[in-house]
Amino acid sequence: MIRVLLISLIIILLSVSCSEGGKNKNGHDLPQILQNDTLRVITLNSSTSYFIYRDQPMGYHYDMITEFSRQHNLTPKITVAENSNSMMKLLKNREVDVIAYDMPVTNEMRDSILYCGLQQITHQVLVQRAQHIDFMITDVANLIGKKVTVVKGSRFHDRIINLNNELGGGIIIEEIRGDTVLVEDLVRMVSRGEIEYTVADDDLAKFNQTYFNNIDVHLPISFDQRSSWVVRMDSPILADSLNSWFKKSISQPAYLRIIKRYFEVAKGYSDVHLPTFKSNLGEGVISPYDVYFRQYGEAVGIDWRLLAAVSYQESTFNSEGTSWAGAKGLMGLMPSTAASLGVDSDMLIDPEANIRAGAEYLQKLIVFFNSVENKDEQLKLALASYNGGIGHISDARALAEKYGADKDVWDGSVEKFIQLKRLEQYYNDPVCKNGYFRGDETISYVSDVLGWWLHFKEKIKE
Repeated sequence: MIRVLLISLIIILLSVSCSEGGKNKNGHDLPQILQNDTLRVITLNSSTSYFIYRDQPMGYHYDMITEFSRQHNLTPKITVAENSNSMMKLLKNREVDVIAYDMPVTNEMRDSILYCGLQQITHQVLVQRAQHIDFMITDVANLIGKKVTVVKGSRFHDRIINLNNELGGGIIIEEIRGDTVLVEDLVRMVSRGEIEYTVADDDLAKFNQTYFNNIDVHLPISFDQRSSWVVRMDSPILADSLNSWFKKSISQPAYLRIIKRYFEVAKGYSDVHLPTFKSNLGEGVISPYDVYFRQYGEAVGIDWRLLAAVSYQESTFNSEGTSWAGAKGLMGLMPSTAASLGVDSDMLIDPEANIRAGAEYLQKLIVFFNSVENKDEQLKLALASYNGGIGHISDARALAEKYGADKDVWDGSVEKFIQLKRLEQYYNDPVCKNGYFRGDETISYVSDVLGWWLHFKEKIKE
């Protein structure tokens, strides 16, 4: 009843606005959106805006627009564009209602669009390895004589050139081709010690810091740049609603949870390594949950030690843990995955229910790849799907087939294309259905689980 009255009030206000200014005469503003129960959203694939992980849509901008939609009882319909120009074209053609992406705020665009909703102030930062303060760059002047690696032709390249000119020269600028390397690749290279320095936007740098805890991203090297979501000029009520929501939300728990999820909580694969594992439970015992690994491993025809290996990689046998992405319990199951197996989200902290569901899920993934003749490769593809989602593995197999590689072989074939799915020319390929993917975790995951399995088989001969 309250919602009906709200819609009626908005329609009356819109009618008054139309009679006075005529701007909204044929518009598709918030009243029409509420009547249709759907908010048409467009964004881009990226690690901070929108991506699919474990077959679930995620991303900072995705979570934020979903929260706005939830508060207005709307269902967000997500469209992923190939570039910013495509987003603007679809918005102006009235095919979408809002661009949920960091669109730069410029005076030239203010006459044709409304900036609203999620608004940010960002700047470029130097990415360097965290070490003793005596060895770190704390002033841009100290970059003289240092090598900074950037993607050629990028705005980061432009900025380091301008900074070099401002300092009178002396920065060694190494240029990398952008068709094979992303800014995130350069950040990873800094973390690994392969290059000394690179440049990134501070939000992307902070996001990557949750993967690589040995990098420092505190030194700004550019002026601030404002960015915002965008709606059409004839959607002023939607713009006002987005602005009001954002102003209120920044102090609300939901907003703070989203910020924490993407920019604070550690991500990536476990830092544990084979030599560090020691069971204090006696000979022939891997974990306190071996009875369940044995029971449900036998039930689905999977070596129980393999289930233990998956569990250790997912949670280090922490039955109450939750990952940054929302995977829960011993087997690291997403609530939606568990629900499809008949396990309620609240039951995921129960060790037996979690292991049963995890065993059934892994068995389903193995069966999904039953056309793969080599059982070892079949298992690798299933483990990769367990970690990254079956959609991305299917995309990588399709890419492998298209480019003449073996879609039934993980090592050096499907593995190669899951890594390449971070690049636009691959995740935008027509054979791909699931967009951008950060594949390094999945590649390590397959290797690590198989390593743990071998370790456990050597420990317990059965």
